[in-house]
Amino acid sequence: MLVLAVLFAVLGAASNAAGTAFQRKAASSVSSGGGWRLLRELARKPAWLLGIAGVTGAALFQALALANGPLALVQPVFVLELPFALLIGVPLLHRRLPREGWWAVAAVVVGLVAVLGAAAPSGARTDASMARWIPVLAGCLGAMALAVVASRASRSRLVRATALGGAAAVGNALTAALLKSATGTLADEGLPAFLTTWQTYGFALTGIAAVLLLENALQAGPLAASQPALTIGDASVSLLLGVVVYEESVRGGWWVVPELVGVALIAWGVRELTRAVPHLRDLTG
Repeated sequence: MLVLAVLFAVLGAASNAAGTAFQRKAASSVSSGGGWRLLRELARKPAWLLGIAGVTGAALFQALALANGPLALVQPVFVLELPFALLIGVPLLHRRLPREGWWAVAAVVVGLVAVLGAAAPSGARTDASMARWIPVLAGCLGAMALAVVASRASRSRLVRATALGGAAAVGNALTAALLKSATGTLADEGLPAFLTTWQTYGFALTGIAAVLLLENALQAGPLAASQPALTIGDASVSLLLGVVVYEESVRGGWWVVPELVGVALIAWGVRELTRAVPHLRDLTG
């Protein structure tokens, strides 16, 4: 089951990265227009349709991963989405990743293996009582609201992007936690129960909110500010929610040392990858 969870999570990260890359390729070929006009133009392009298929597939793979493994294991694997996005998008857009970028990709992969290998997340619950959900919902939604307020109060583009990226990370983690509960209901009780449980509509709403926060984070400031907050924040909050909501367990004691080393490698790799984006070189150059 854990092997399936990791496999589906990796496929989800790759699928979402491919979807993003194809959507960006399609958008780059549209010279002008916006709103519905832009959507009509994009809908005629095979690359955009492939992108939509990739994003849809990612959601399916995420649901399958969460149905087969603990939240604290599945969500951190989605850290791989950023390296996948570059590895897929760079050749697709006829660019070349600099040598430093390859070192950063390796750091993210090695760091993720170190974190998950040391933490060894485990747990099989897919349901939780309202006594657990209420403080989690209050805490996550409150943190998202405070981050938005902080972003609006600051004139620094760095602070605004970081705050909104962090808010999107919390939204993504909460969405995954709700999705795990909803998919558990679907597997155990069938479609009618899935359509009547509040978690189904909860993950839809928090998912939309997370996407909107991410879009605002990308507009507010540099990618190097929002992406690390999003990537590290999503994995960290998801691990916490897995423990608090679903009573999942991670190893402590001296295992914390390799866990922290892995987190440091991931953080460094993500930062370097976001810095490498503006310096991508043309393959024909």
